[in-house]
Amino acid sequence: MDGTPNMADLFGKMADMQQRVADTQAKLAEERVTAEAGGGMVTVVADGTGRVVSIKIEPAAVDPDDLELLEDLVVAGVNKAITEAESIRNSKMQEAASSMLPPGLDLGGMDLPKF
Repeated sequence: MDGTPNMADLFGKMADMQQRVADTQAKLAEERVTAEAGGGMVTVVADGTGRVVSIKIEPAAVDPDDLELLEDLVVAGVNKAITEAESIRNSKMQEAASSMLPPGLDLGGMDLPKF
């Protein structure tokens, strides 16, 4: 052959890439990140995909006269958890993408899209 990959090889590589992405996404769903707000008054747990798994609120955080503070703490905790999950997801997806590159090719300096 002339060194040009045939269609079967290309489709096989595409299937491998899709499987690696699916495997990475499955692993991310099992990852957990924990974020706190208000000095631990609100604790949010999210999975690696950014889905919120649980929210714990300390009883001392519940003041019927200041529900706005509690709402702000919940929003802050959720946003922190999502940010941490995004960081993990981007790192894992870049690892997966890098593992699909030919040996010796490094795209580390490139600004790859976020997943």
